[in-house]
Amino acid sequence: MRKLARHATITDVAALAGVSVGTASKALNGRGSLREETRTRVKEAARQLGFEVNAGARSLHSGRTYTVGMITTDTIGRFSIPVLMGAEDALGAGQMSVFLCDGRDDPIRERYHVKTLLSRRVDGIIVTGRRTEARAPIAPALPVPVVYAFISSTDPDDCSVVPDEEGGARKAVEHLLAIGRTRVAHVTGPEHHHSARVRAAATVARLAEAGLSLAGPPLFGAWSEAWGRQAVGMLLAGGTTFDAVFCGSDQIARGVADALRAVGRRVPEEVALVGYDNWDVMAQASQPPLTSVDMNLEGLGRTAAEMLLAAINGTPSPGRHARPCHLVVRESTTVPLLPA
Repeated sequence: MRKLARHATITDVAALAGVSVGTASKALNGRGSLREETRTRVKEAARQLGFEVNAGARSLHSGRTYTVGMITTDTIGRFSIPVLMGAEDALGAGQMSVFLCDGRDDPIRERYHVKTLLSRRVDGIIVTGRRTEARAPIAPALPVPVVYAFISSTDPDDCSVVPDEEGGARKAVEHLLAIGRTRVAHVTGPEHHHSARVRAAATVARLAEAGLSLAGPPLFGAWSEAWGRQAVGMLLAGGTTFDAVFCGSDQIARGVADALRAVGRRVPEEVALVGYDNWDVMAQASQPPLTSVDMNLEGLGRTAAEMLLAAINGTPSPGRHARPCHLVVRESTTVPLLPA
């Protein structure tokens, strides 16, 4: 019988690439100052030979496990899943794995997850959730770097990566002004929510810069379609004149669209409509499809992971880092309001 071929070794890879064993090891483990051509040649040799880096040996050599923990309080996953996907894109490039833990807003459960992750010797931790307001640090004096993504830490020495919600609201208002709307109403979520307050304040401020006032006071309520429908009833019953509605979420905006259609107000011909979050399930299924502010959650997750990797390598970035939002324009605002 033929002998089974043995597994390729680092020595085989080095010989095929024409480099020393030490150089081959550095190239495959991302260490050392090597020319890109050398790294590419070594990796191609490893591919040809079917050689894979031994994760255990790599961990022993570097003192790292090449794993990262992620703790979230977002049980639905609406915000944490895109953040996770972005983080995995960045971490995967460094051949790192992610352990996802659900804290469920339970401090005891969260402490357990922190203890478990540390027992697994993770190289760092990302903390995320479903709200952008600041929260207390997950634990004092942790032995590994921690980065907060989407949410932020109350400790200014912690690294927090958050969306620029104020900037996103300003872009929405600027778009409405650009298409000729001058009577903008604002319908948003609960007033105790950080996001609702920030988006409302930015809306009022940007209109004031243009010499305009909000059409009625900001309407605070629930993050729901039902509240959007109810808010339209309140605007109409109060005699508020409006040619645009900027909503604090896509769910609210979809309810506003339904209510306007029910009373014969055409969107966007008579009322332009803008949402927030660019949640495709809501924005694209709305009638008409919604113009909406996108917080670029995957990009935010990538940035958080890159900052965590930098901290693991000895270059932390403390403080609050706001990432820009952008506006996705769809049919709910595409018809400009022309002068009579």
